[in-house]
Amino acid sequence: MLKQFSFPKTKRLVSGRQFDAVLGRRLSASTGVLLLYMAENKCGYPRLGISVGKGCGGAVIRNRLKRVLREAFRQSQGQIPPCFDYVLMVLSRRLNLQAKEATPKGIKQLKLENVQKWFLILVNKITEGLKNQ
Repeated sequence: MLKQFSFPKTKRLVSGRQFDAVLGRRLSASTGVLLLYMAENKCGYPRLGISVGKGCGGAVIRNRLKRVLREAFRQSQGQIPPCFDYVLMVLSRRLNLQAKEATPKGIKQLKLENVQKWFLILVNKITEGLKNQ
């Protein structure tokens, strides 16, 4: 059962071509801080790509954000459509960044519980839009 929620390399989008395929589909939704793009795949399982720009902070902060996003995806795999690729982005302009702060205020709200809840809301918003087309 735990194997089902693992996150091996096959469930990751790593190449620019894979990201471009998802972004080119233009199925997206946003919470303000998170932006999700989706595209159907033929793999039979969900795959995730993450983009956290340098505007979000230093390497330590960016890597922490990526770990939180990956874990939210990993724990949500049983609740999302399986035959889709997902690209999850953090919108740095919405994080209330202060140049002199060590930890931006907006980063504190990106806890695992919040990110997982927002991720599922975004997935549902996009899939509802697909059903209405």
